[in-house]
Amino acid sequence: MAEMDDLPEPAGDGDWRRRRRAGMISIAGSVLIAALLWFGLRWIAPTIPGMEALADRLIYAFKWWCLALFFCFAMGVEAVAHERLQSPAFDPLTGYETRRLRVNLRYLQNTLEQFLLFTAALFGLALYSDGGDAMRAVQATAIVWTLCRFAFWIGYHRSAAMRGLGAAGVMLVLIVLIYLVARIAFDLGGPVAAAAAIALFVAIEFVLFRTTRART
Repeated sequence: MAEMDDLPEPAGDGDWRRRRRAGMISIAGSVLIAALLWFGLRWIAPTIPGMEALADRLIYAFKWWCLALFFCFAMGVEAVAHERLQSPAFDPLTGYETRRLRVNLRYLQNTLEQFLLFTAALFGLALYSDGGDAMRAVQATAIVWTLCRFAFWIGYHRSAAMRGLGAAGVMLVLIVLIYLVARIAFDLGGPVAAAAAIALFVAIEFVLFRTTRART
């Protein structure tokens, strides 16, 4: 069938392990670059004026949120729309999908999931960032996350392993959320609550790593 021409062959056990190693290299590189960029924007970029009031900080975060939504998600929707308009995939019920379309659809699904976390991280960071100096962290987070989404998208079109180029964005949002959870728990129950929240996260991560690791 024509729609199967662009589909990858199933990966064997050794093949997926090789791809995972390549993916880990991509992840390591992306984390280094993203960290340098984030810290550069956080500490070198000009201080943002007029950020004393909470409302102003949330409005500022909303502006970055809109930019991220447009360039990361709306452009993904556009990519799928153009693909369907130019191929038999115009009728989704036929099941026709090129590899490019499948990657774009997976990018959209992944970005939708990540965008929910990004939203909480961005506005939560704005809530706890007092003043224009601290608000540079909001700007840095939005820019780095957006660039990581592009890296994930472009890399995915090259290979499954190279989608790891966008992993730094996932890690960045997770770090921000851990910080926010600790701050919120501290506000609600003091140091003990903050420590308990972090301990619960570590325990869940331990269980996930232990139960999903390869057995062979």
